[in-house]
Amino acid sequence: MTAPFEQAPALAVVPGLKHAFFGRQGGVSSGEFAGNNMSLTVGDDEDNVIRNRADAATQLGFAATTLCLLRQVHSNTVVTVDAPTSPQPLVDADAMVTTTPGLVLGIMTADCTPILLADREAGVIGAAHAGWRGAVDGICGTTIDAMVAVGAERTRIVAAIGPTIYPENYEVGAQFERDFLALHPGGAHHFSAPAGGQPHFDLPGFVVEQLRGAGVATVERAGACTYADADRYFSHRRATHQHTRTGRQIAMIGWL
Repeated sequence: MTAPFEQAPALAVVPGLKHAFFGRQGGVSSGEFAGNNMSLTVGDDEDNVIRNRADAATQLGFAATTLCLLRQVHSNTVVTVDAPTSPQPLVDADAMVTTTPGLVLGIMTADCTPILLADREAGVIGAAHAGWRGAVDGICGTTIDAMVAVGAERTRIVAAIGPTIYPENYEVGAQFERDFLALHPGGAHHFSAPAGGQPHFDLPGFVVEQLRGAGVATVERAGACTYADADRYFSHRRATHQHTRTGRQIAMIGWL
């Protein structure tokens, strides 16, 4: 089944590189997880999830068996992969890089920021999951370091962030702001507050800043706010507010 996806222009023009930020539309899941849920750990039917993953991979031109996934744990850990890791990943990490053509790297999110990266000349790609914890702890920098370790150059890397929660819907509270500023004293501009309200955090803005700080010159955004658009995206925070469950969307990148 064909599912809609969003792309970043700077990655879309790279020959042989395929990438996509899928949302919740398409797929075969139903109920709370309708329709393109990619997670086996949220309570969805396993057969539906496996089919959704396979359809997304093949839609980009990859065999379903070449999908690489992680057990994402909100860390700053990055792994280098040279073989598929699905259907159920065994490695605890939040980013991966590879130089192996034919593999497709997948990152699942439902408010956190998915990041796809490529150095065309070196043939190095990366994919990262940046929740607030991983972002604050440096997942952007460790991902870039891992790409450099296998041949990439910082200034050649092109990065794109996909659908994620935007600050108008990301209330975090005063203690979060204090804890963040203790680690990133220059980061006050990533917070705002409505009149009489609690601080809100600009996660994608912080991620973009971290990527640029790691030496990446080209950083693009694709997609919109996951919380704000229930028809297009899964959102963990929205589901929590509605006292229900939700699925996970996937961002994919690979060399054919």
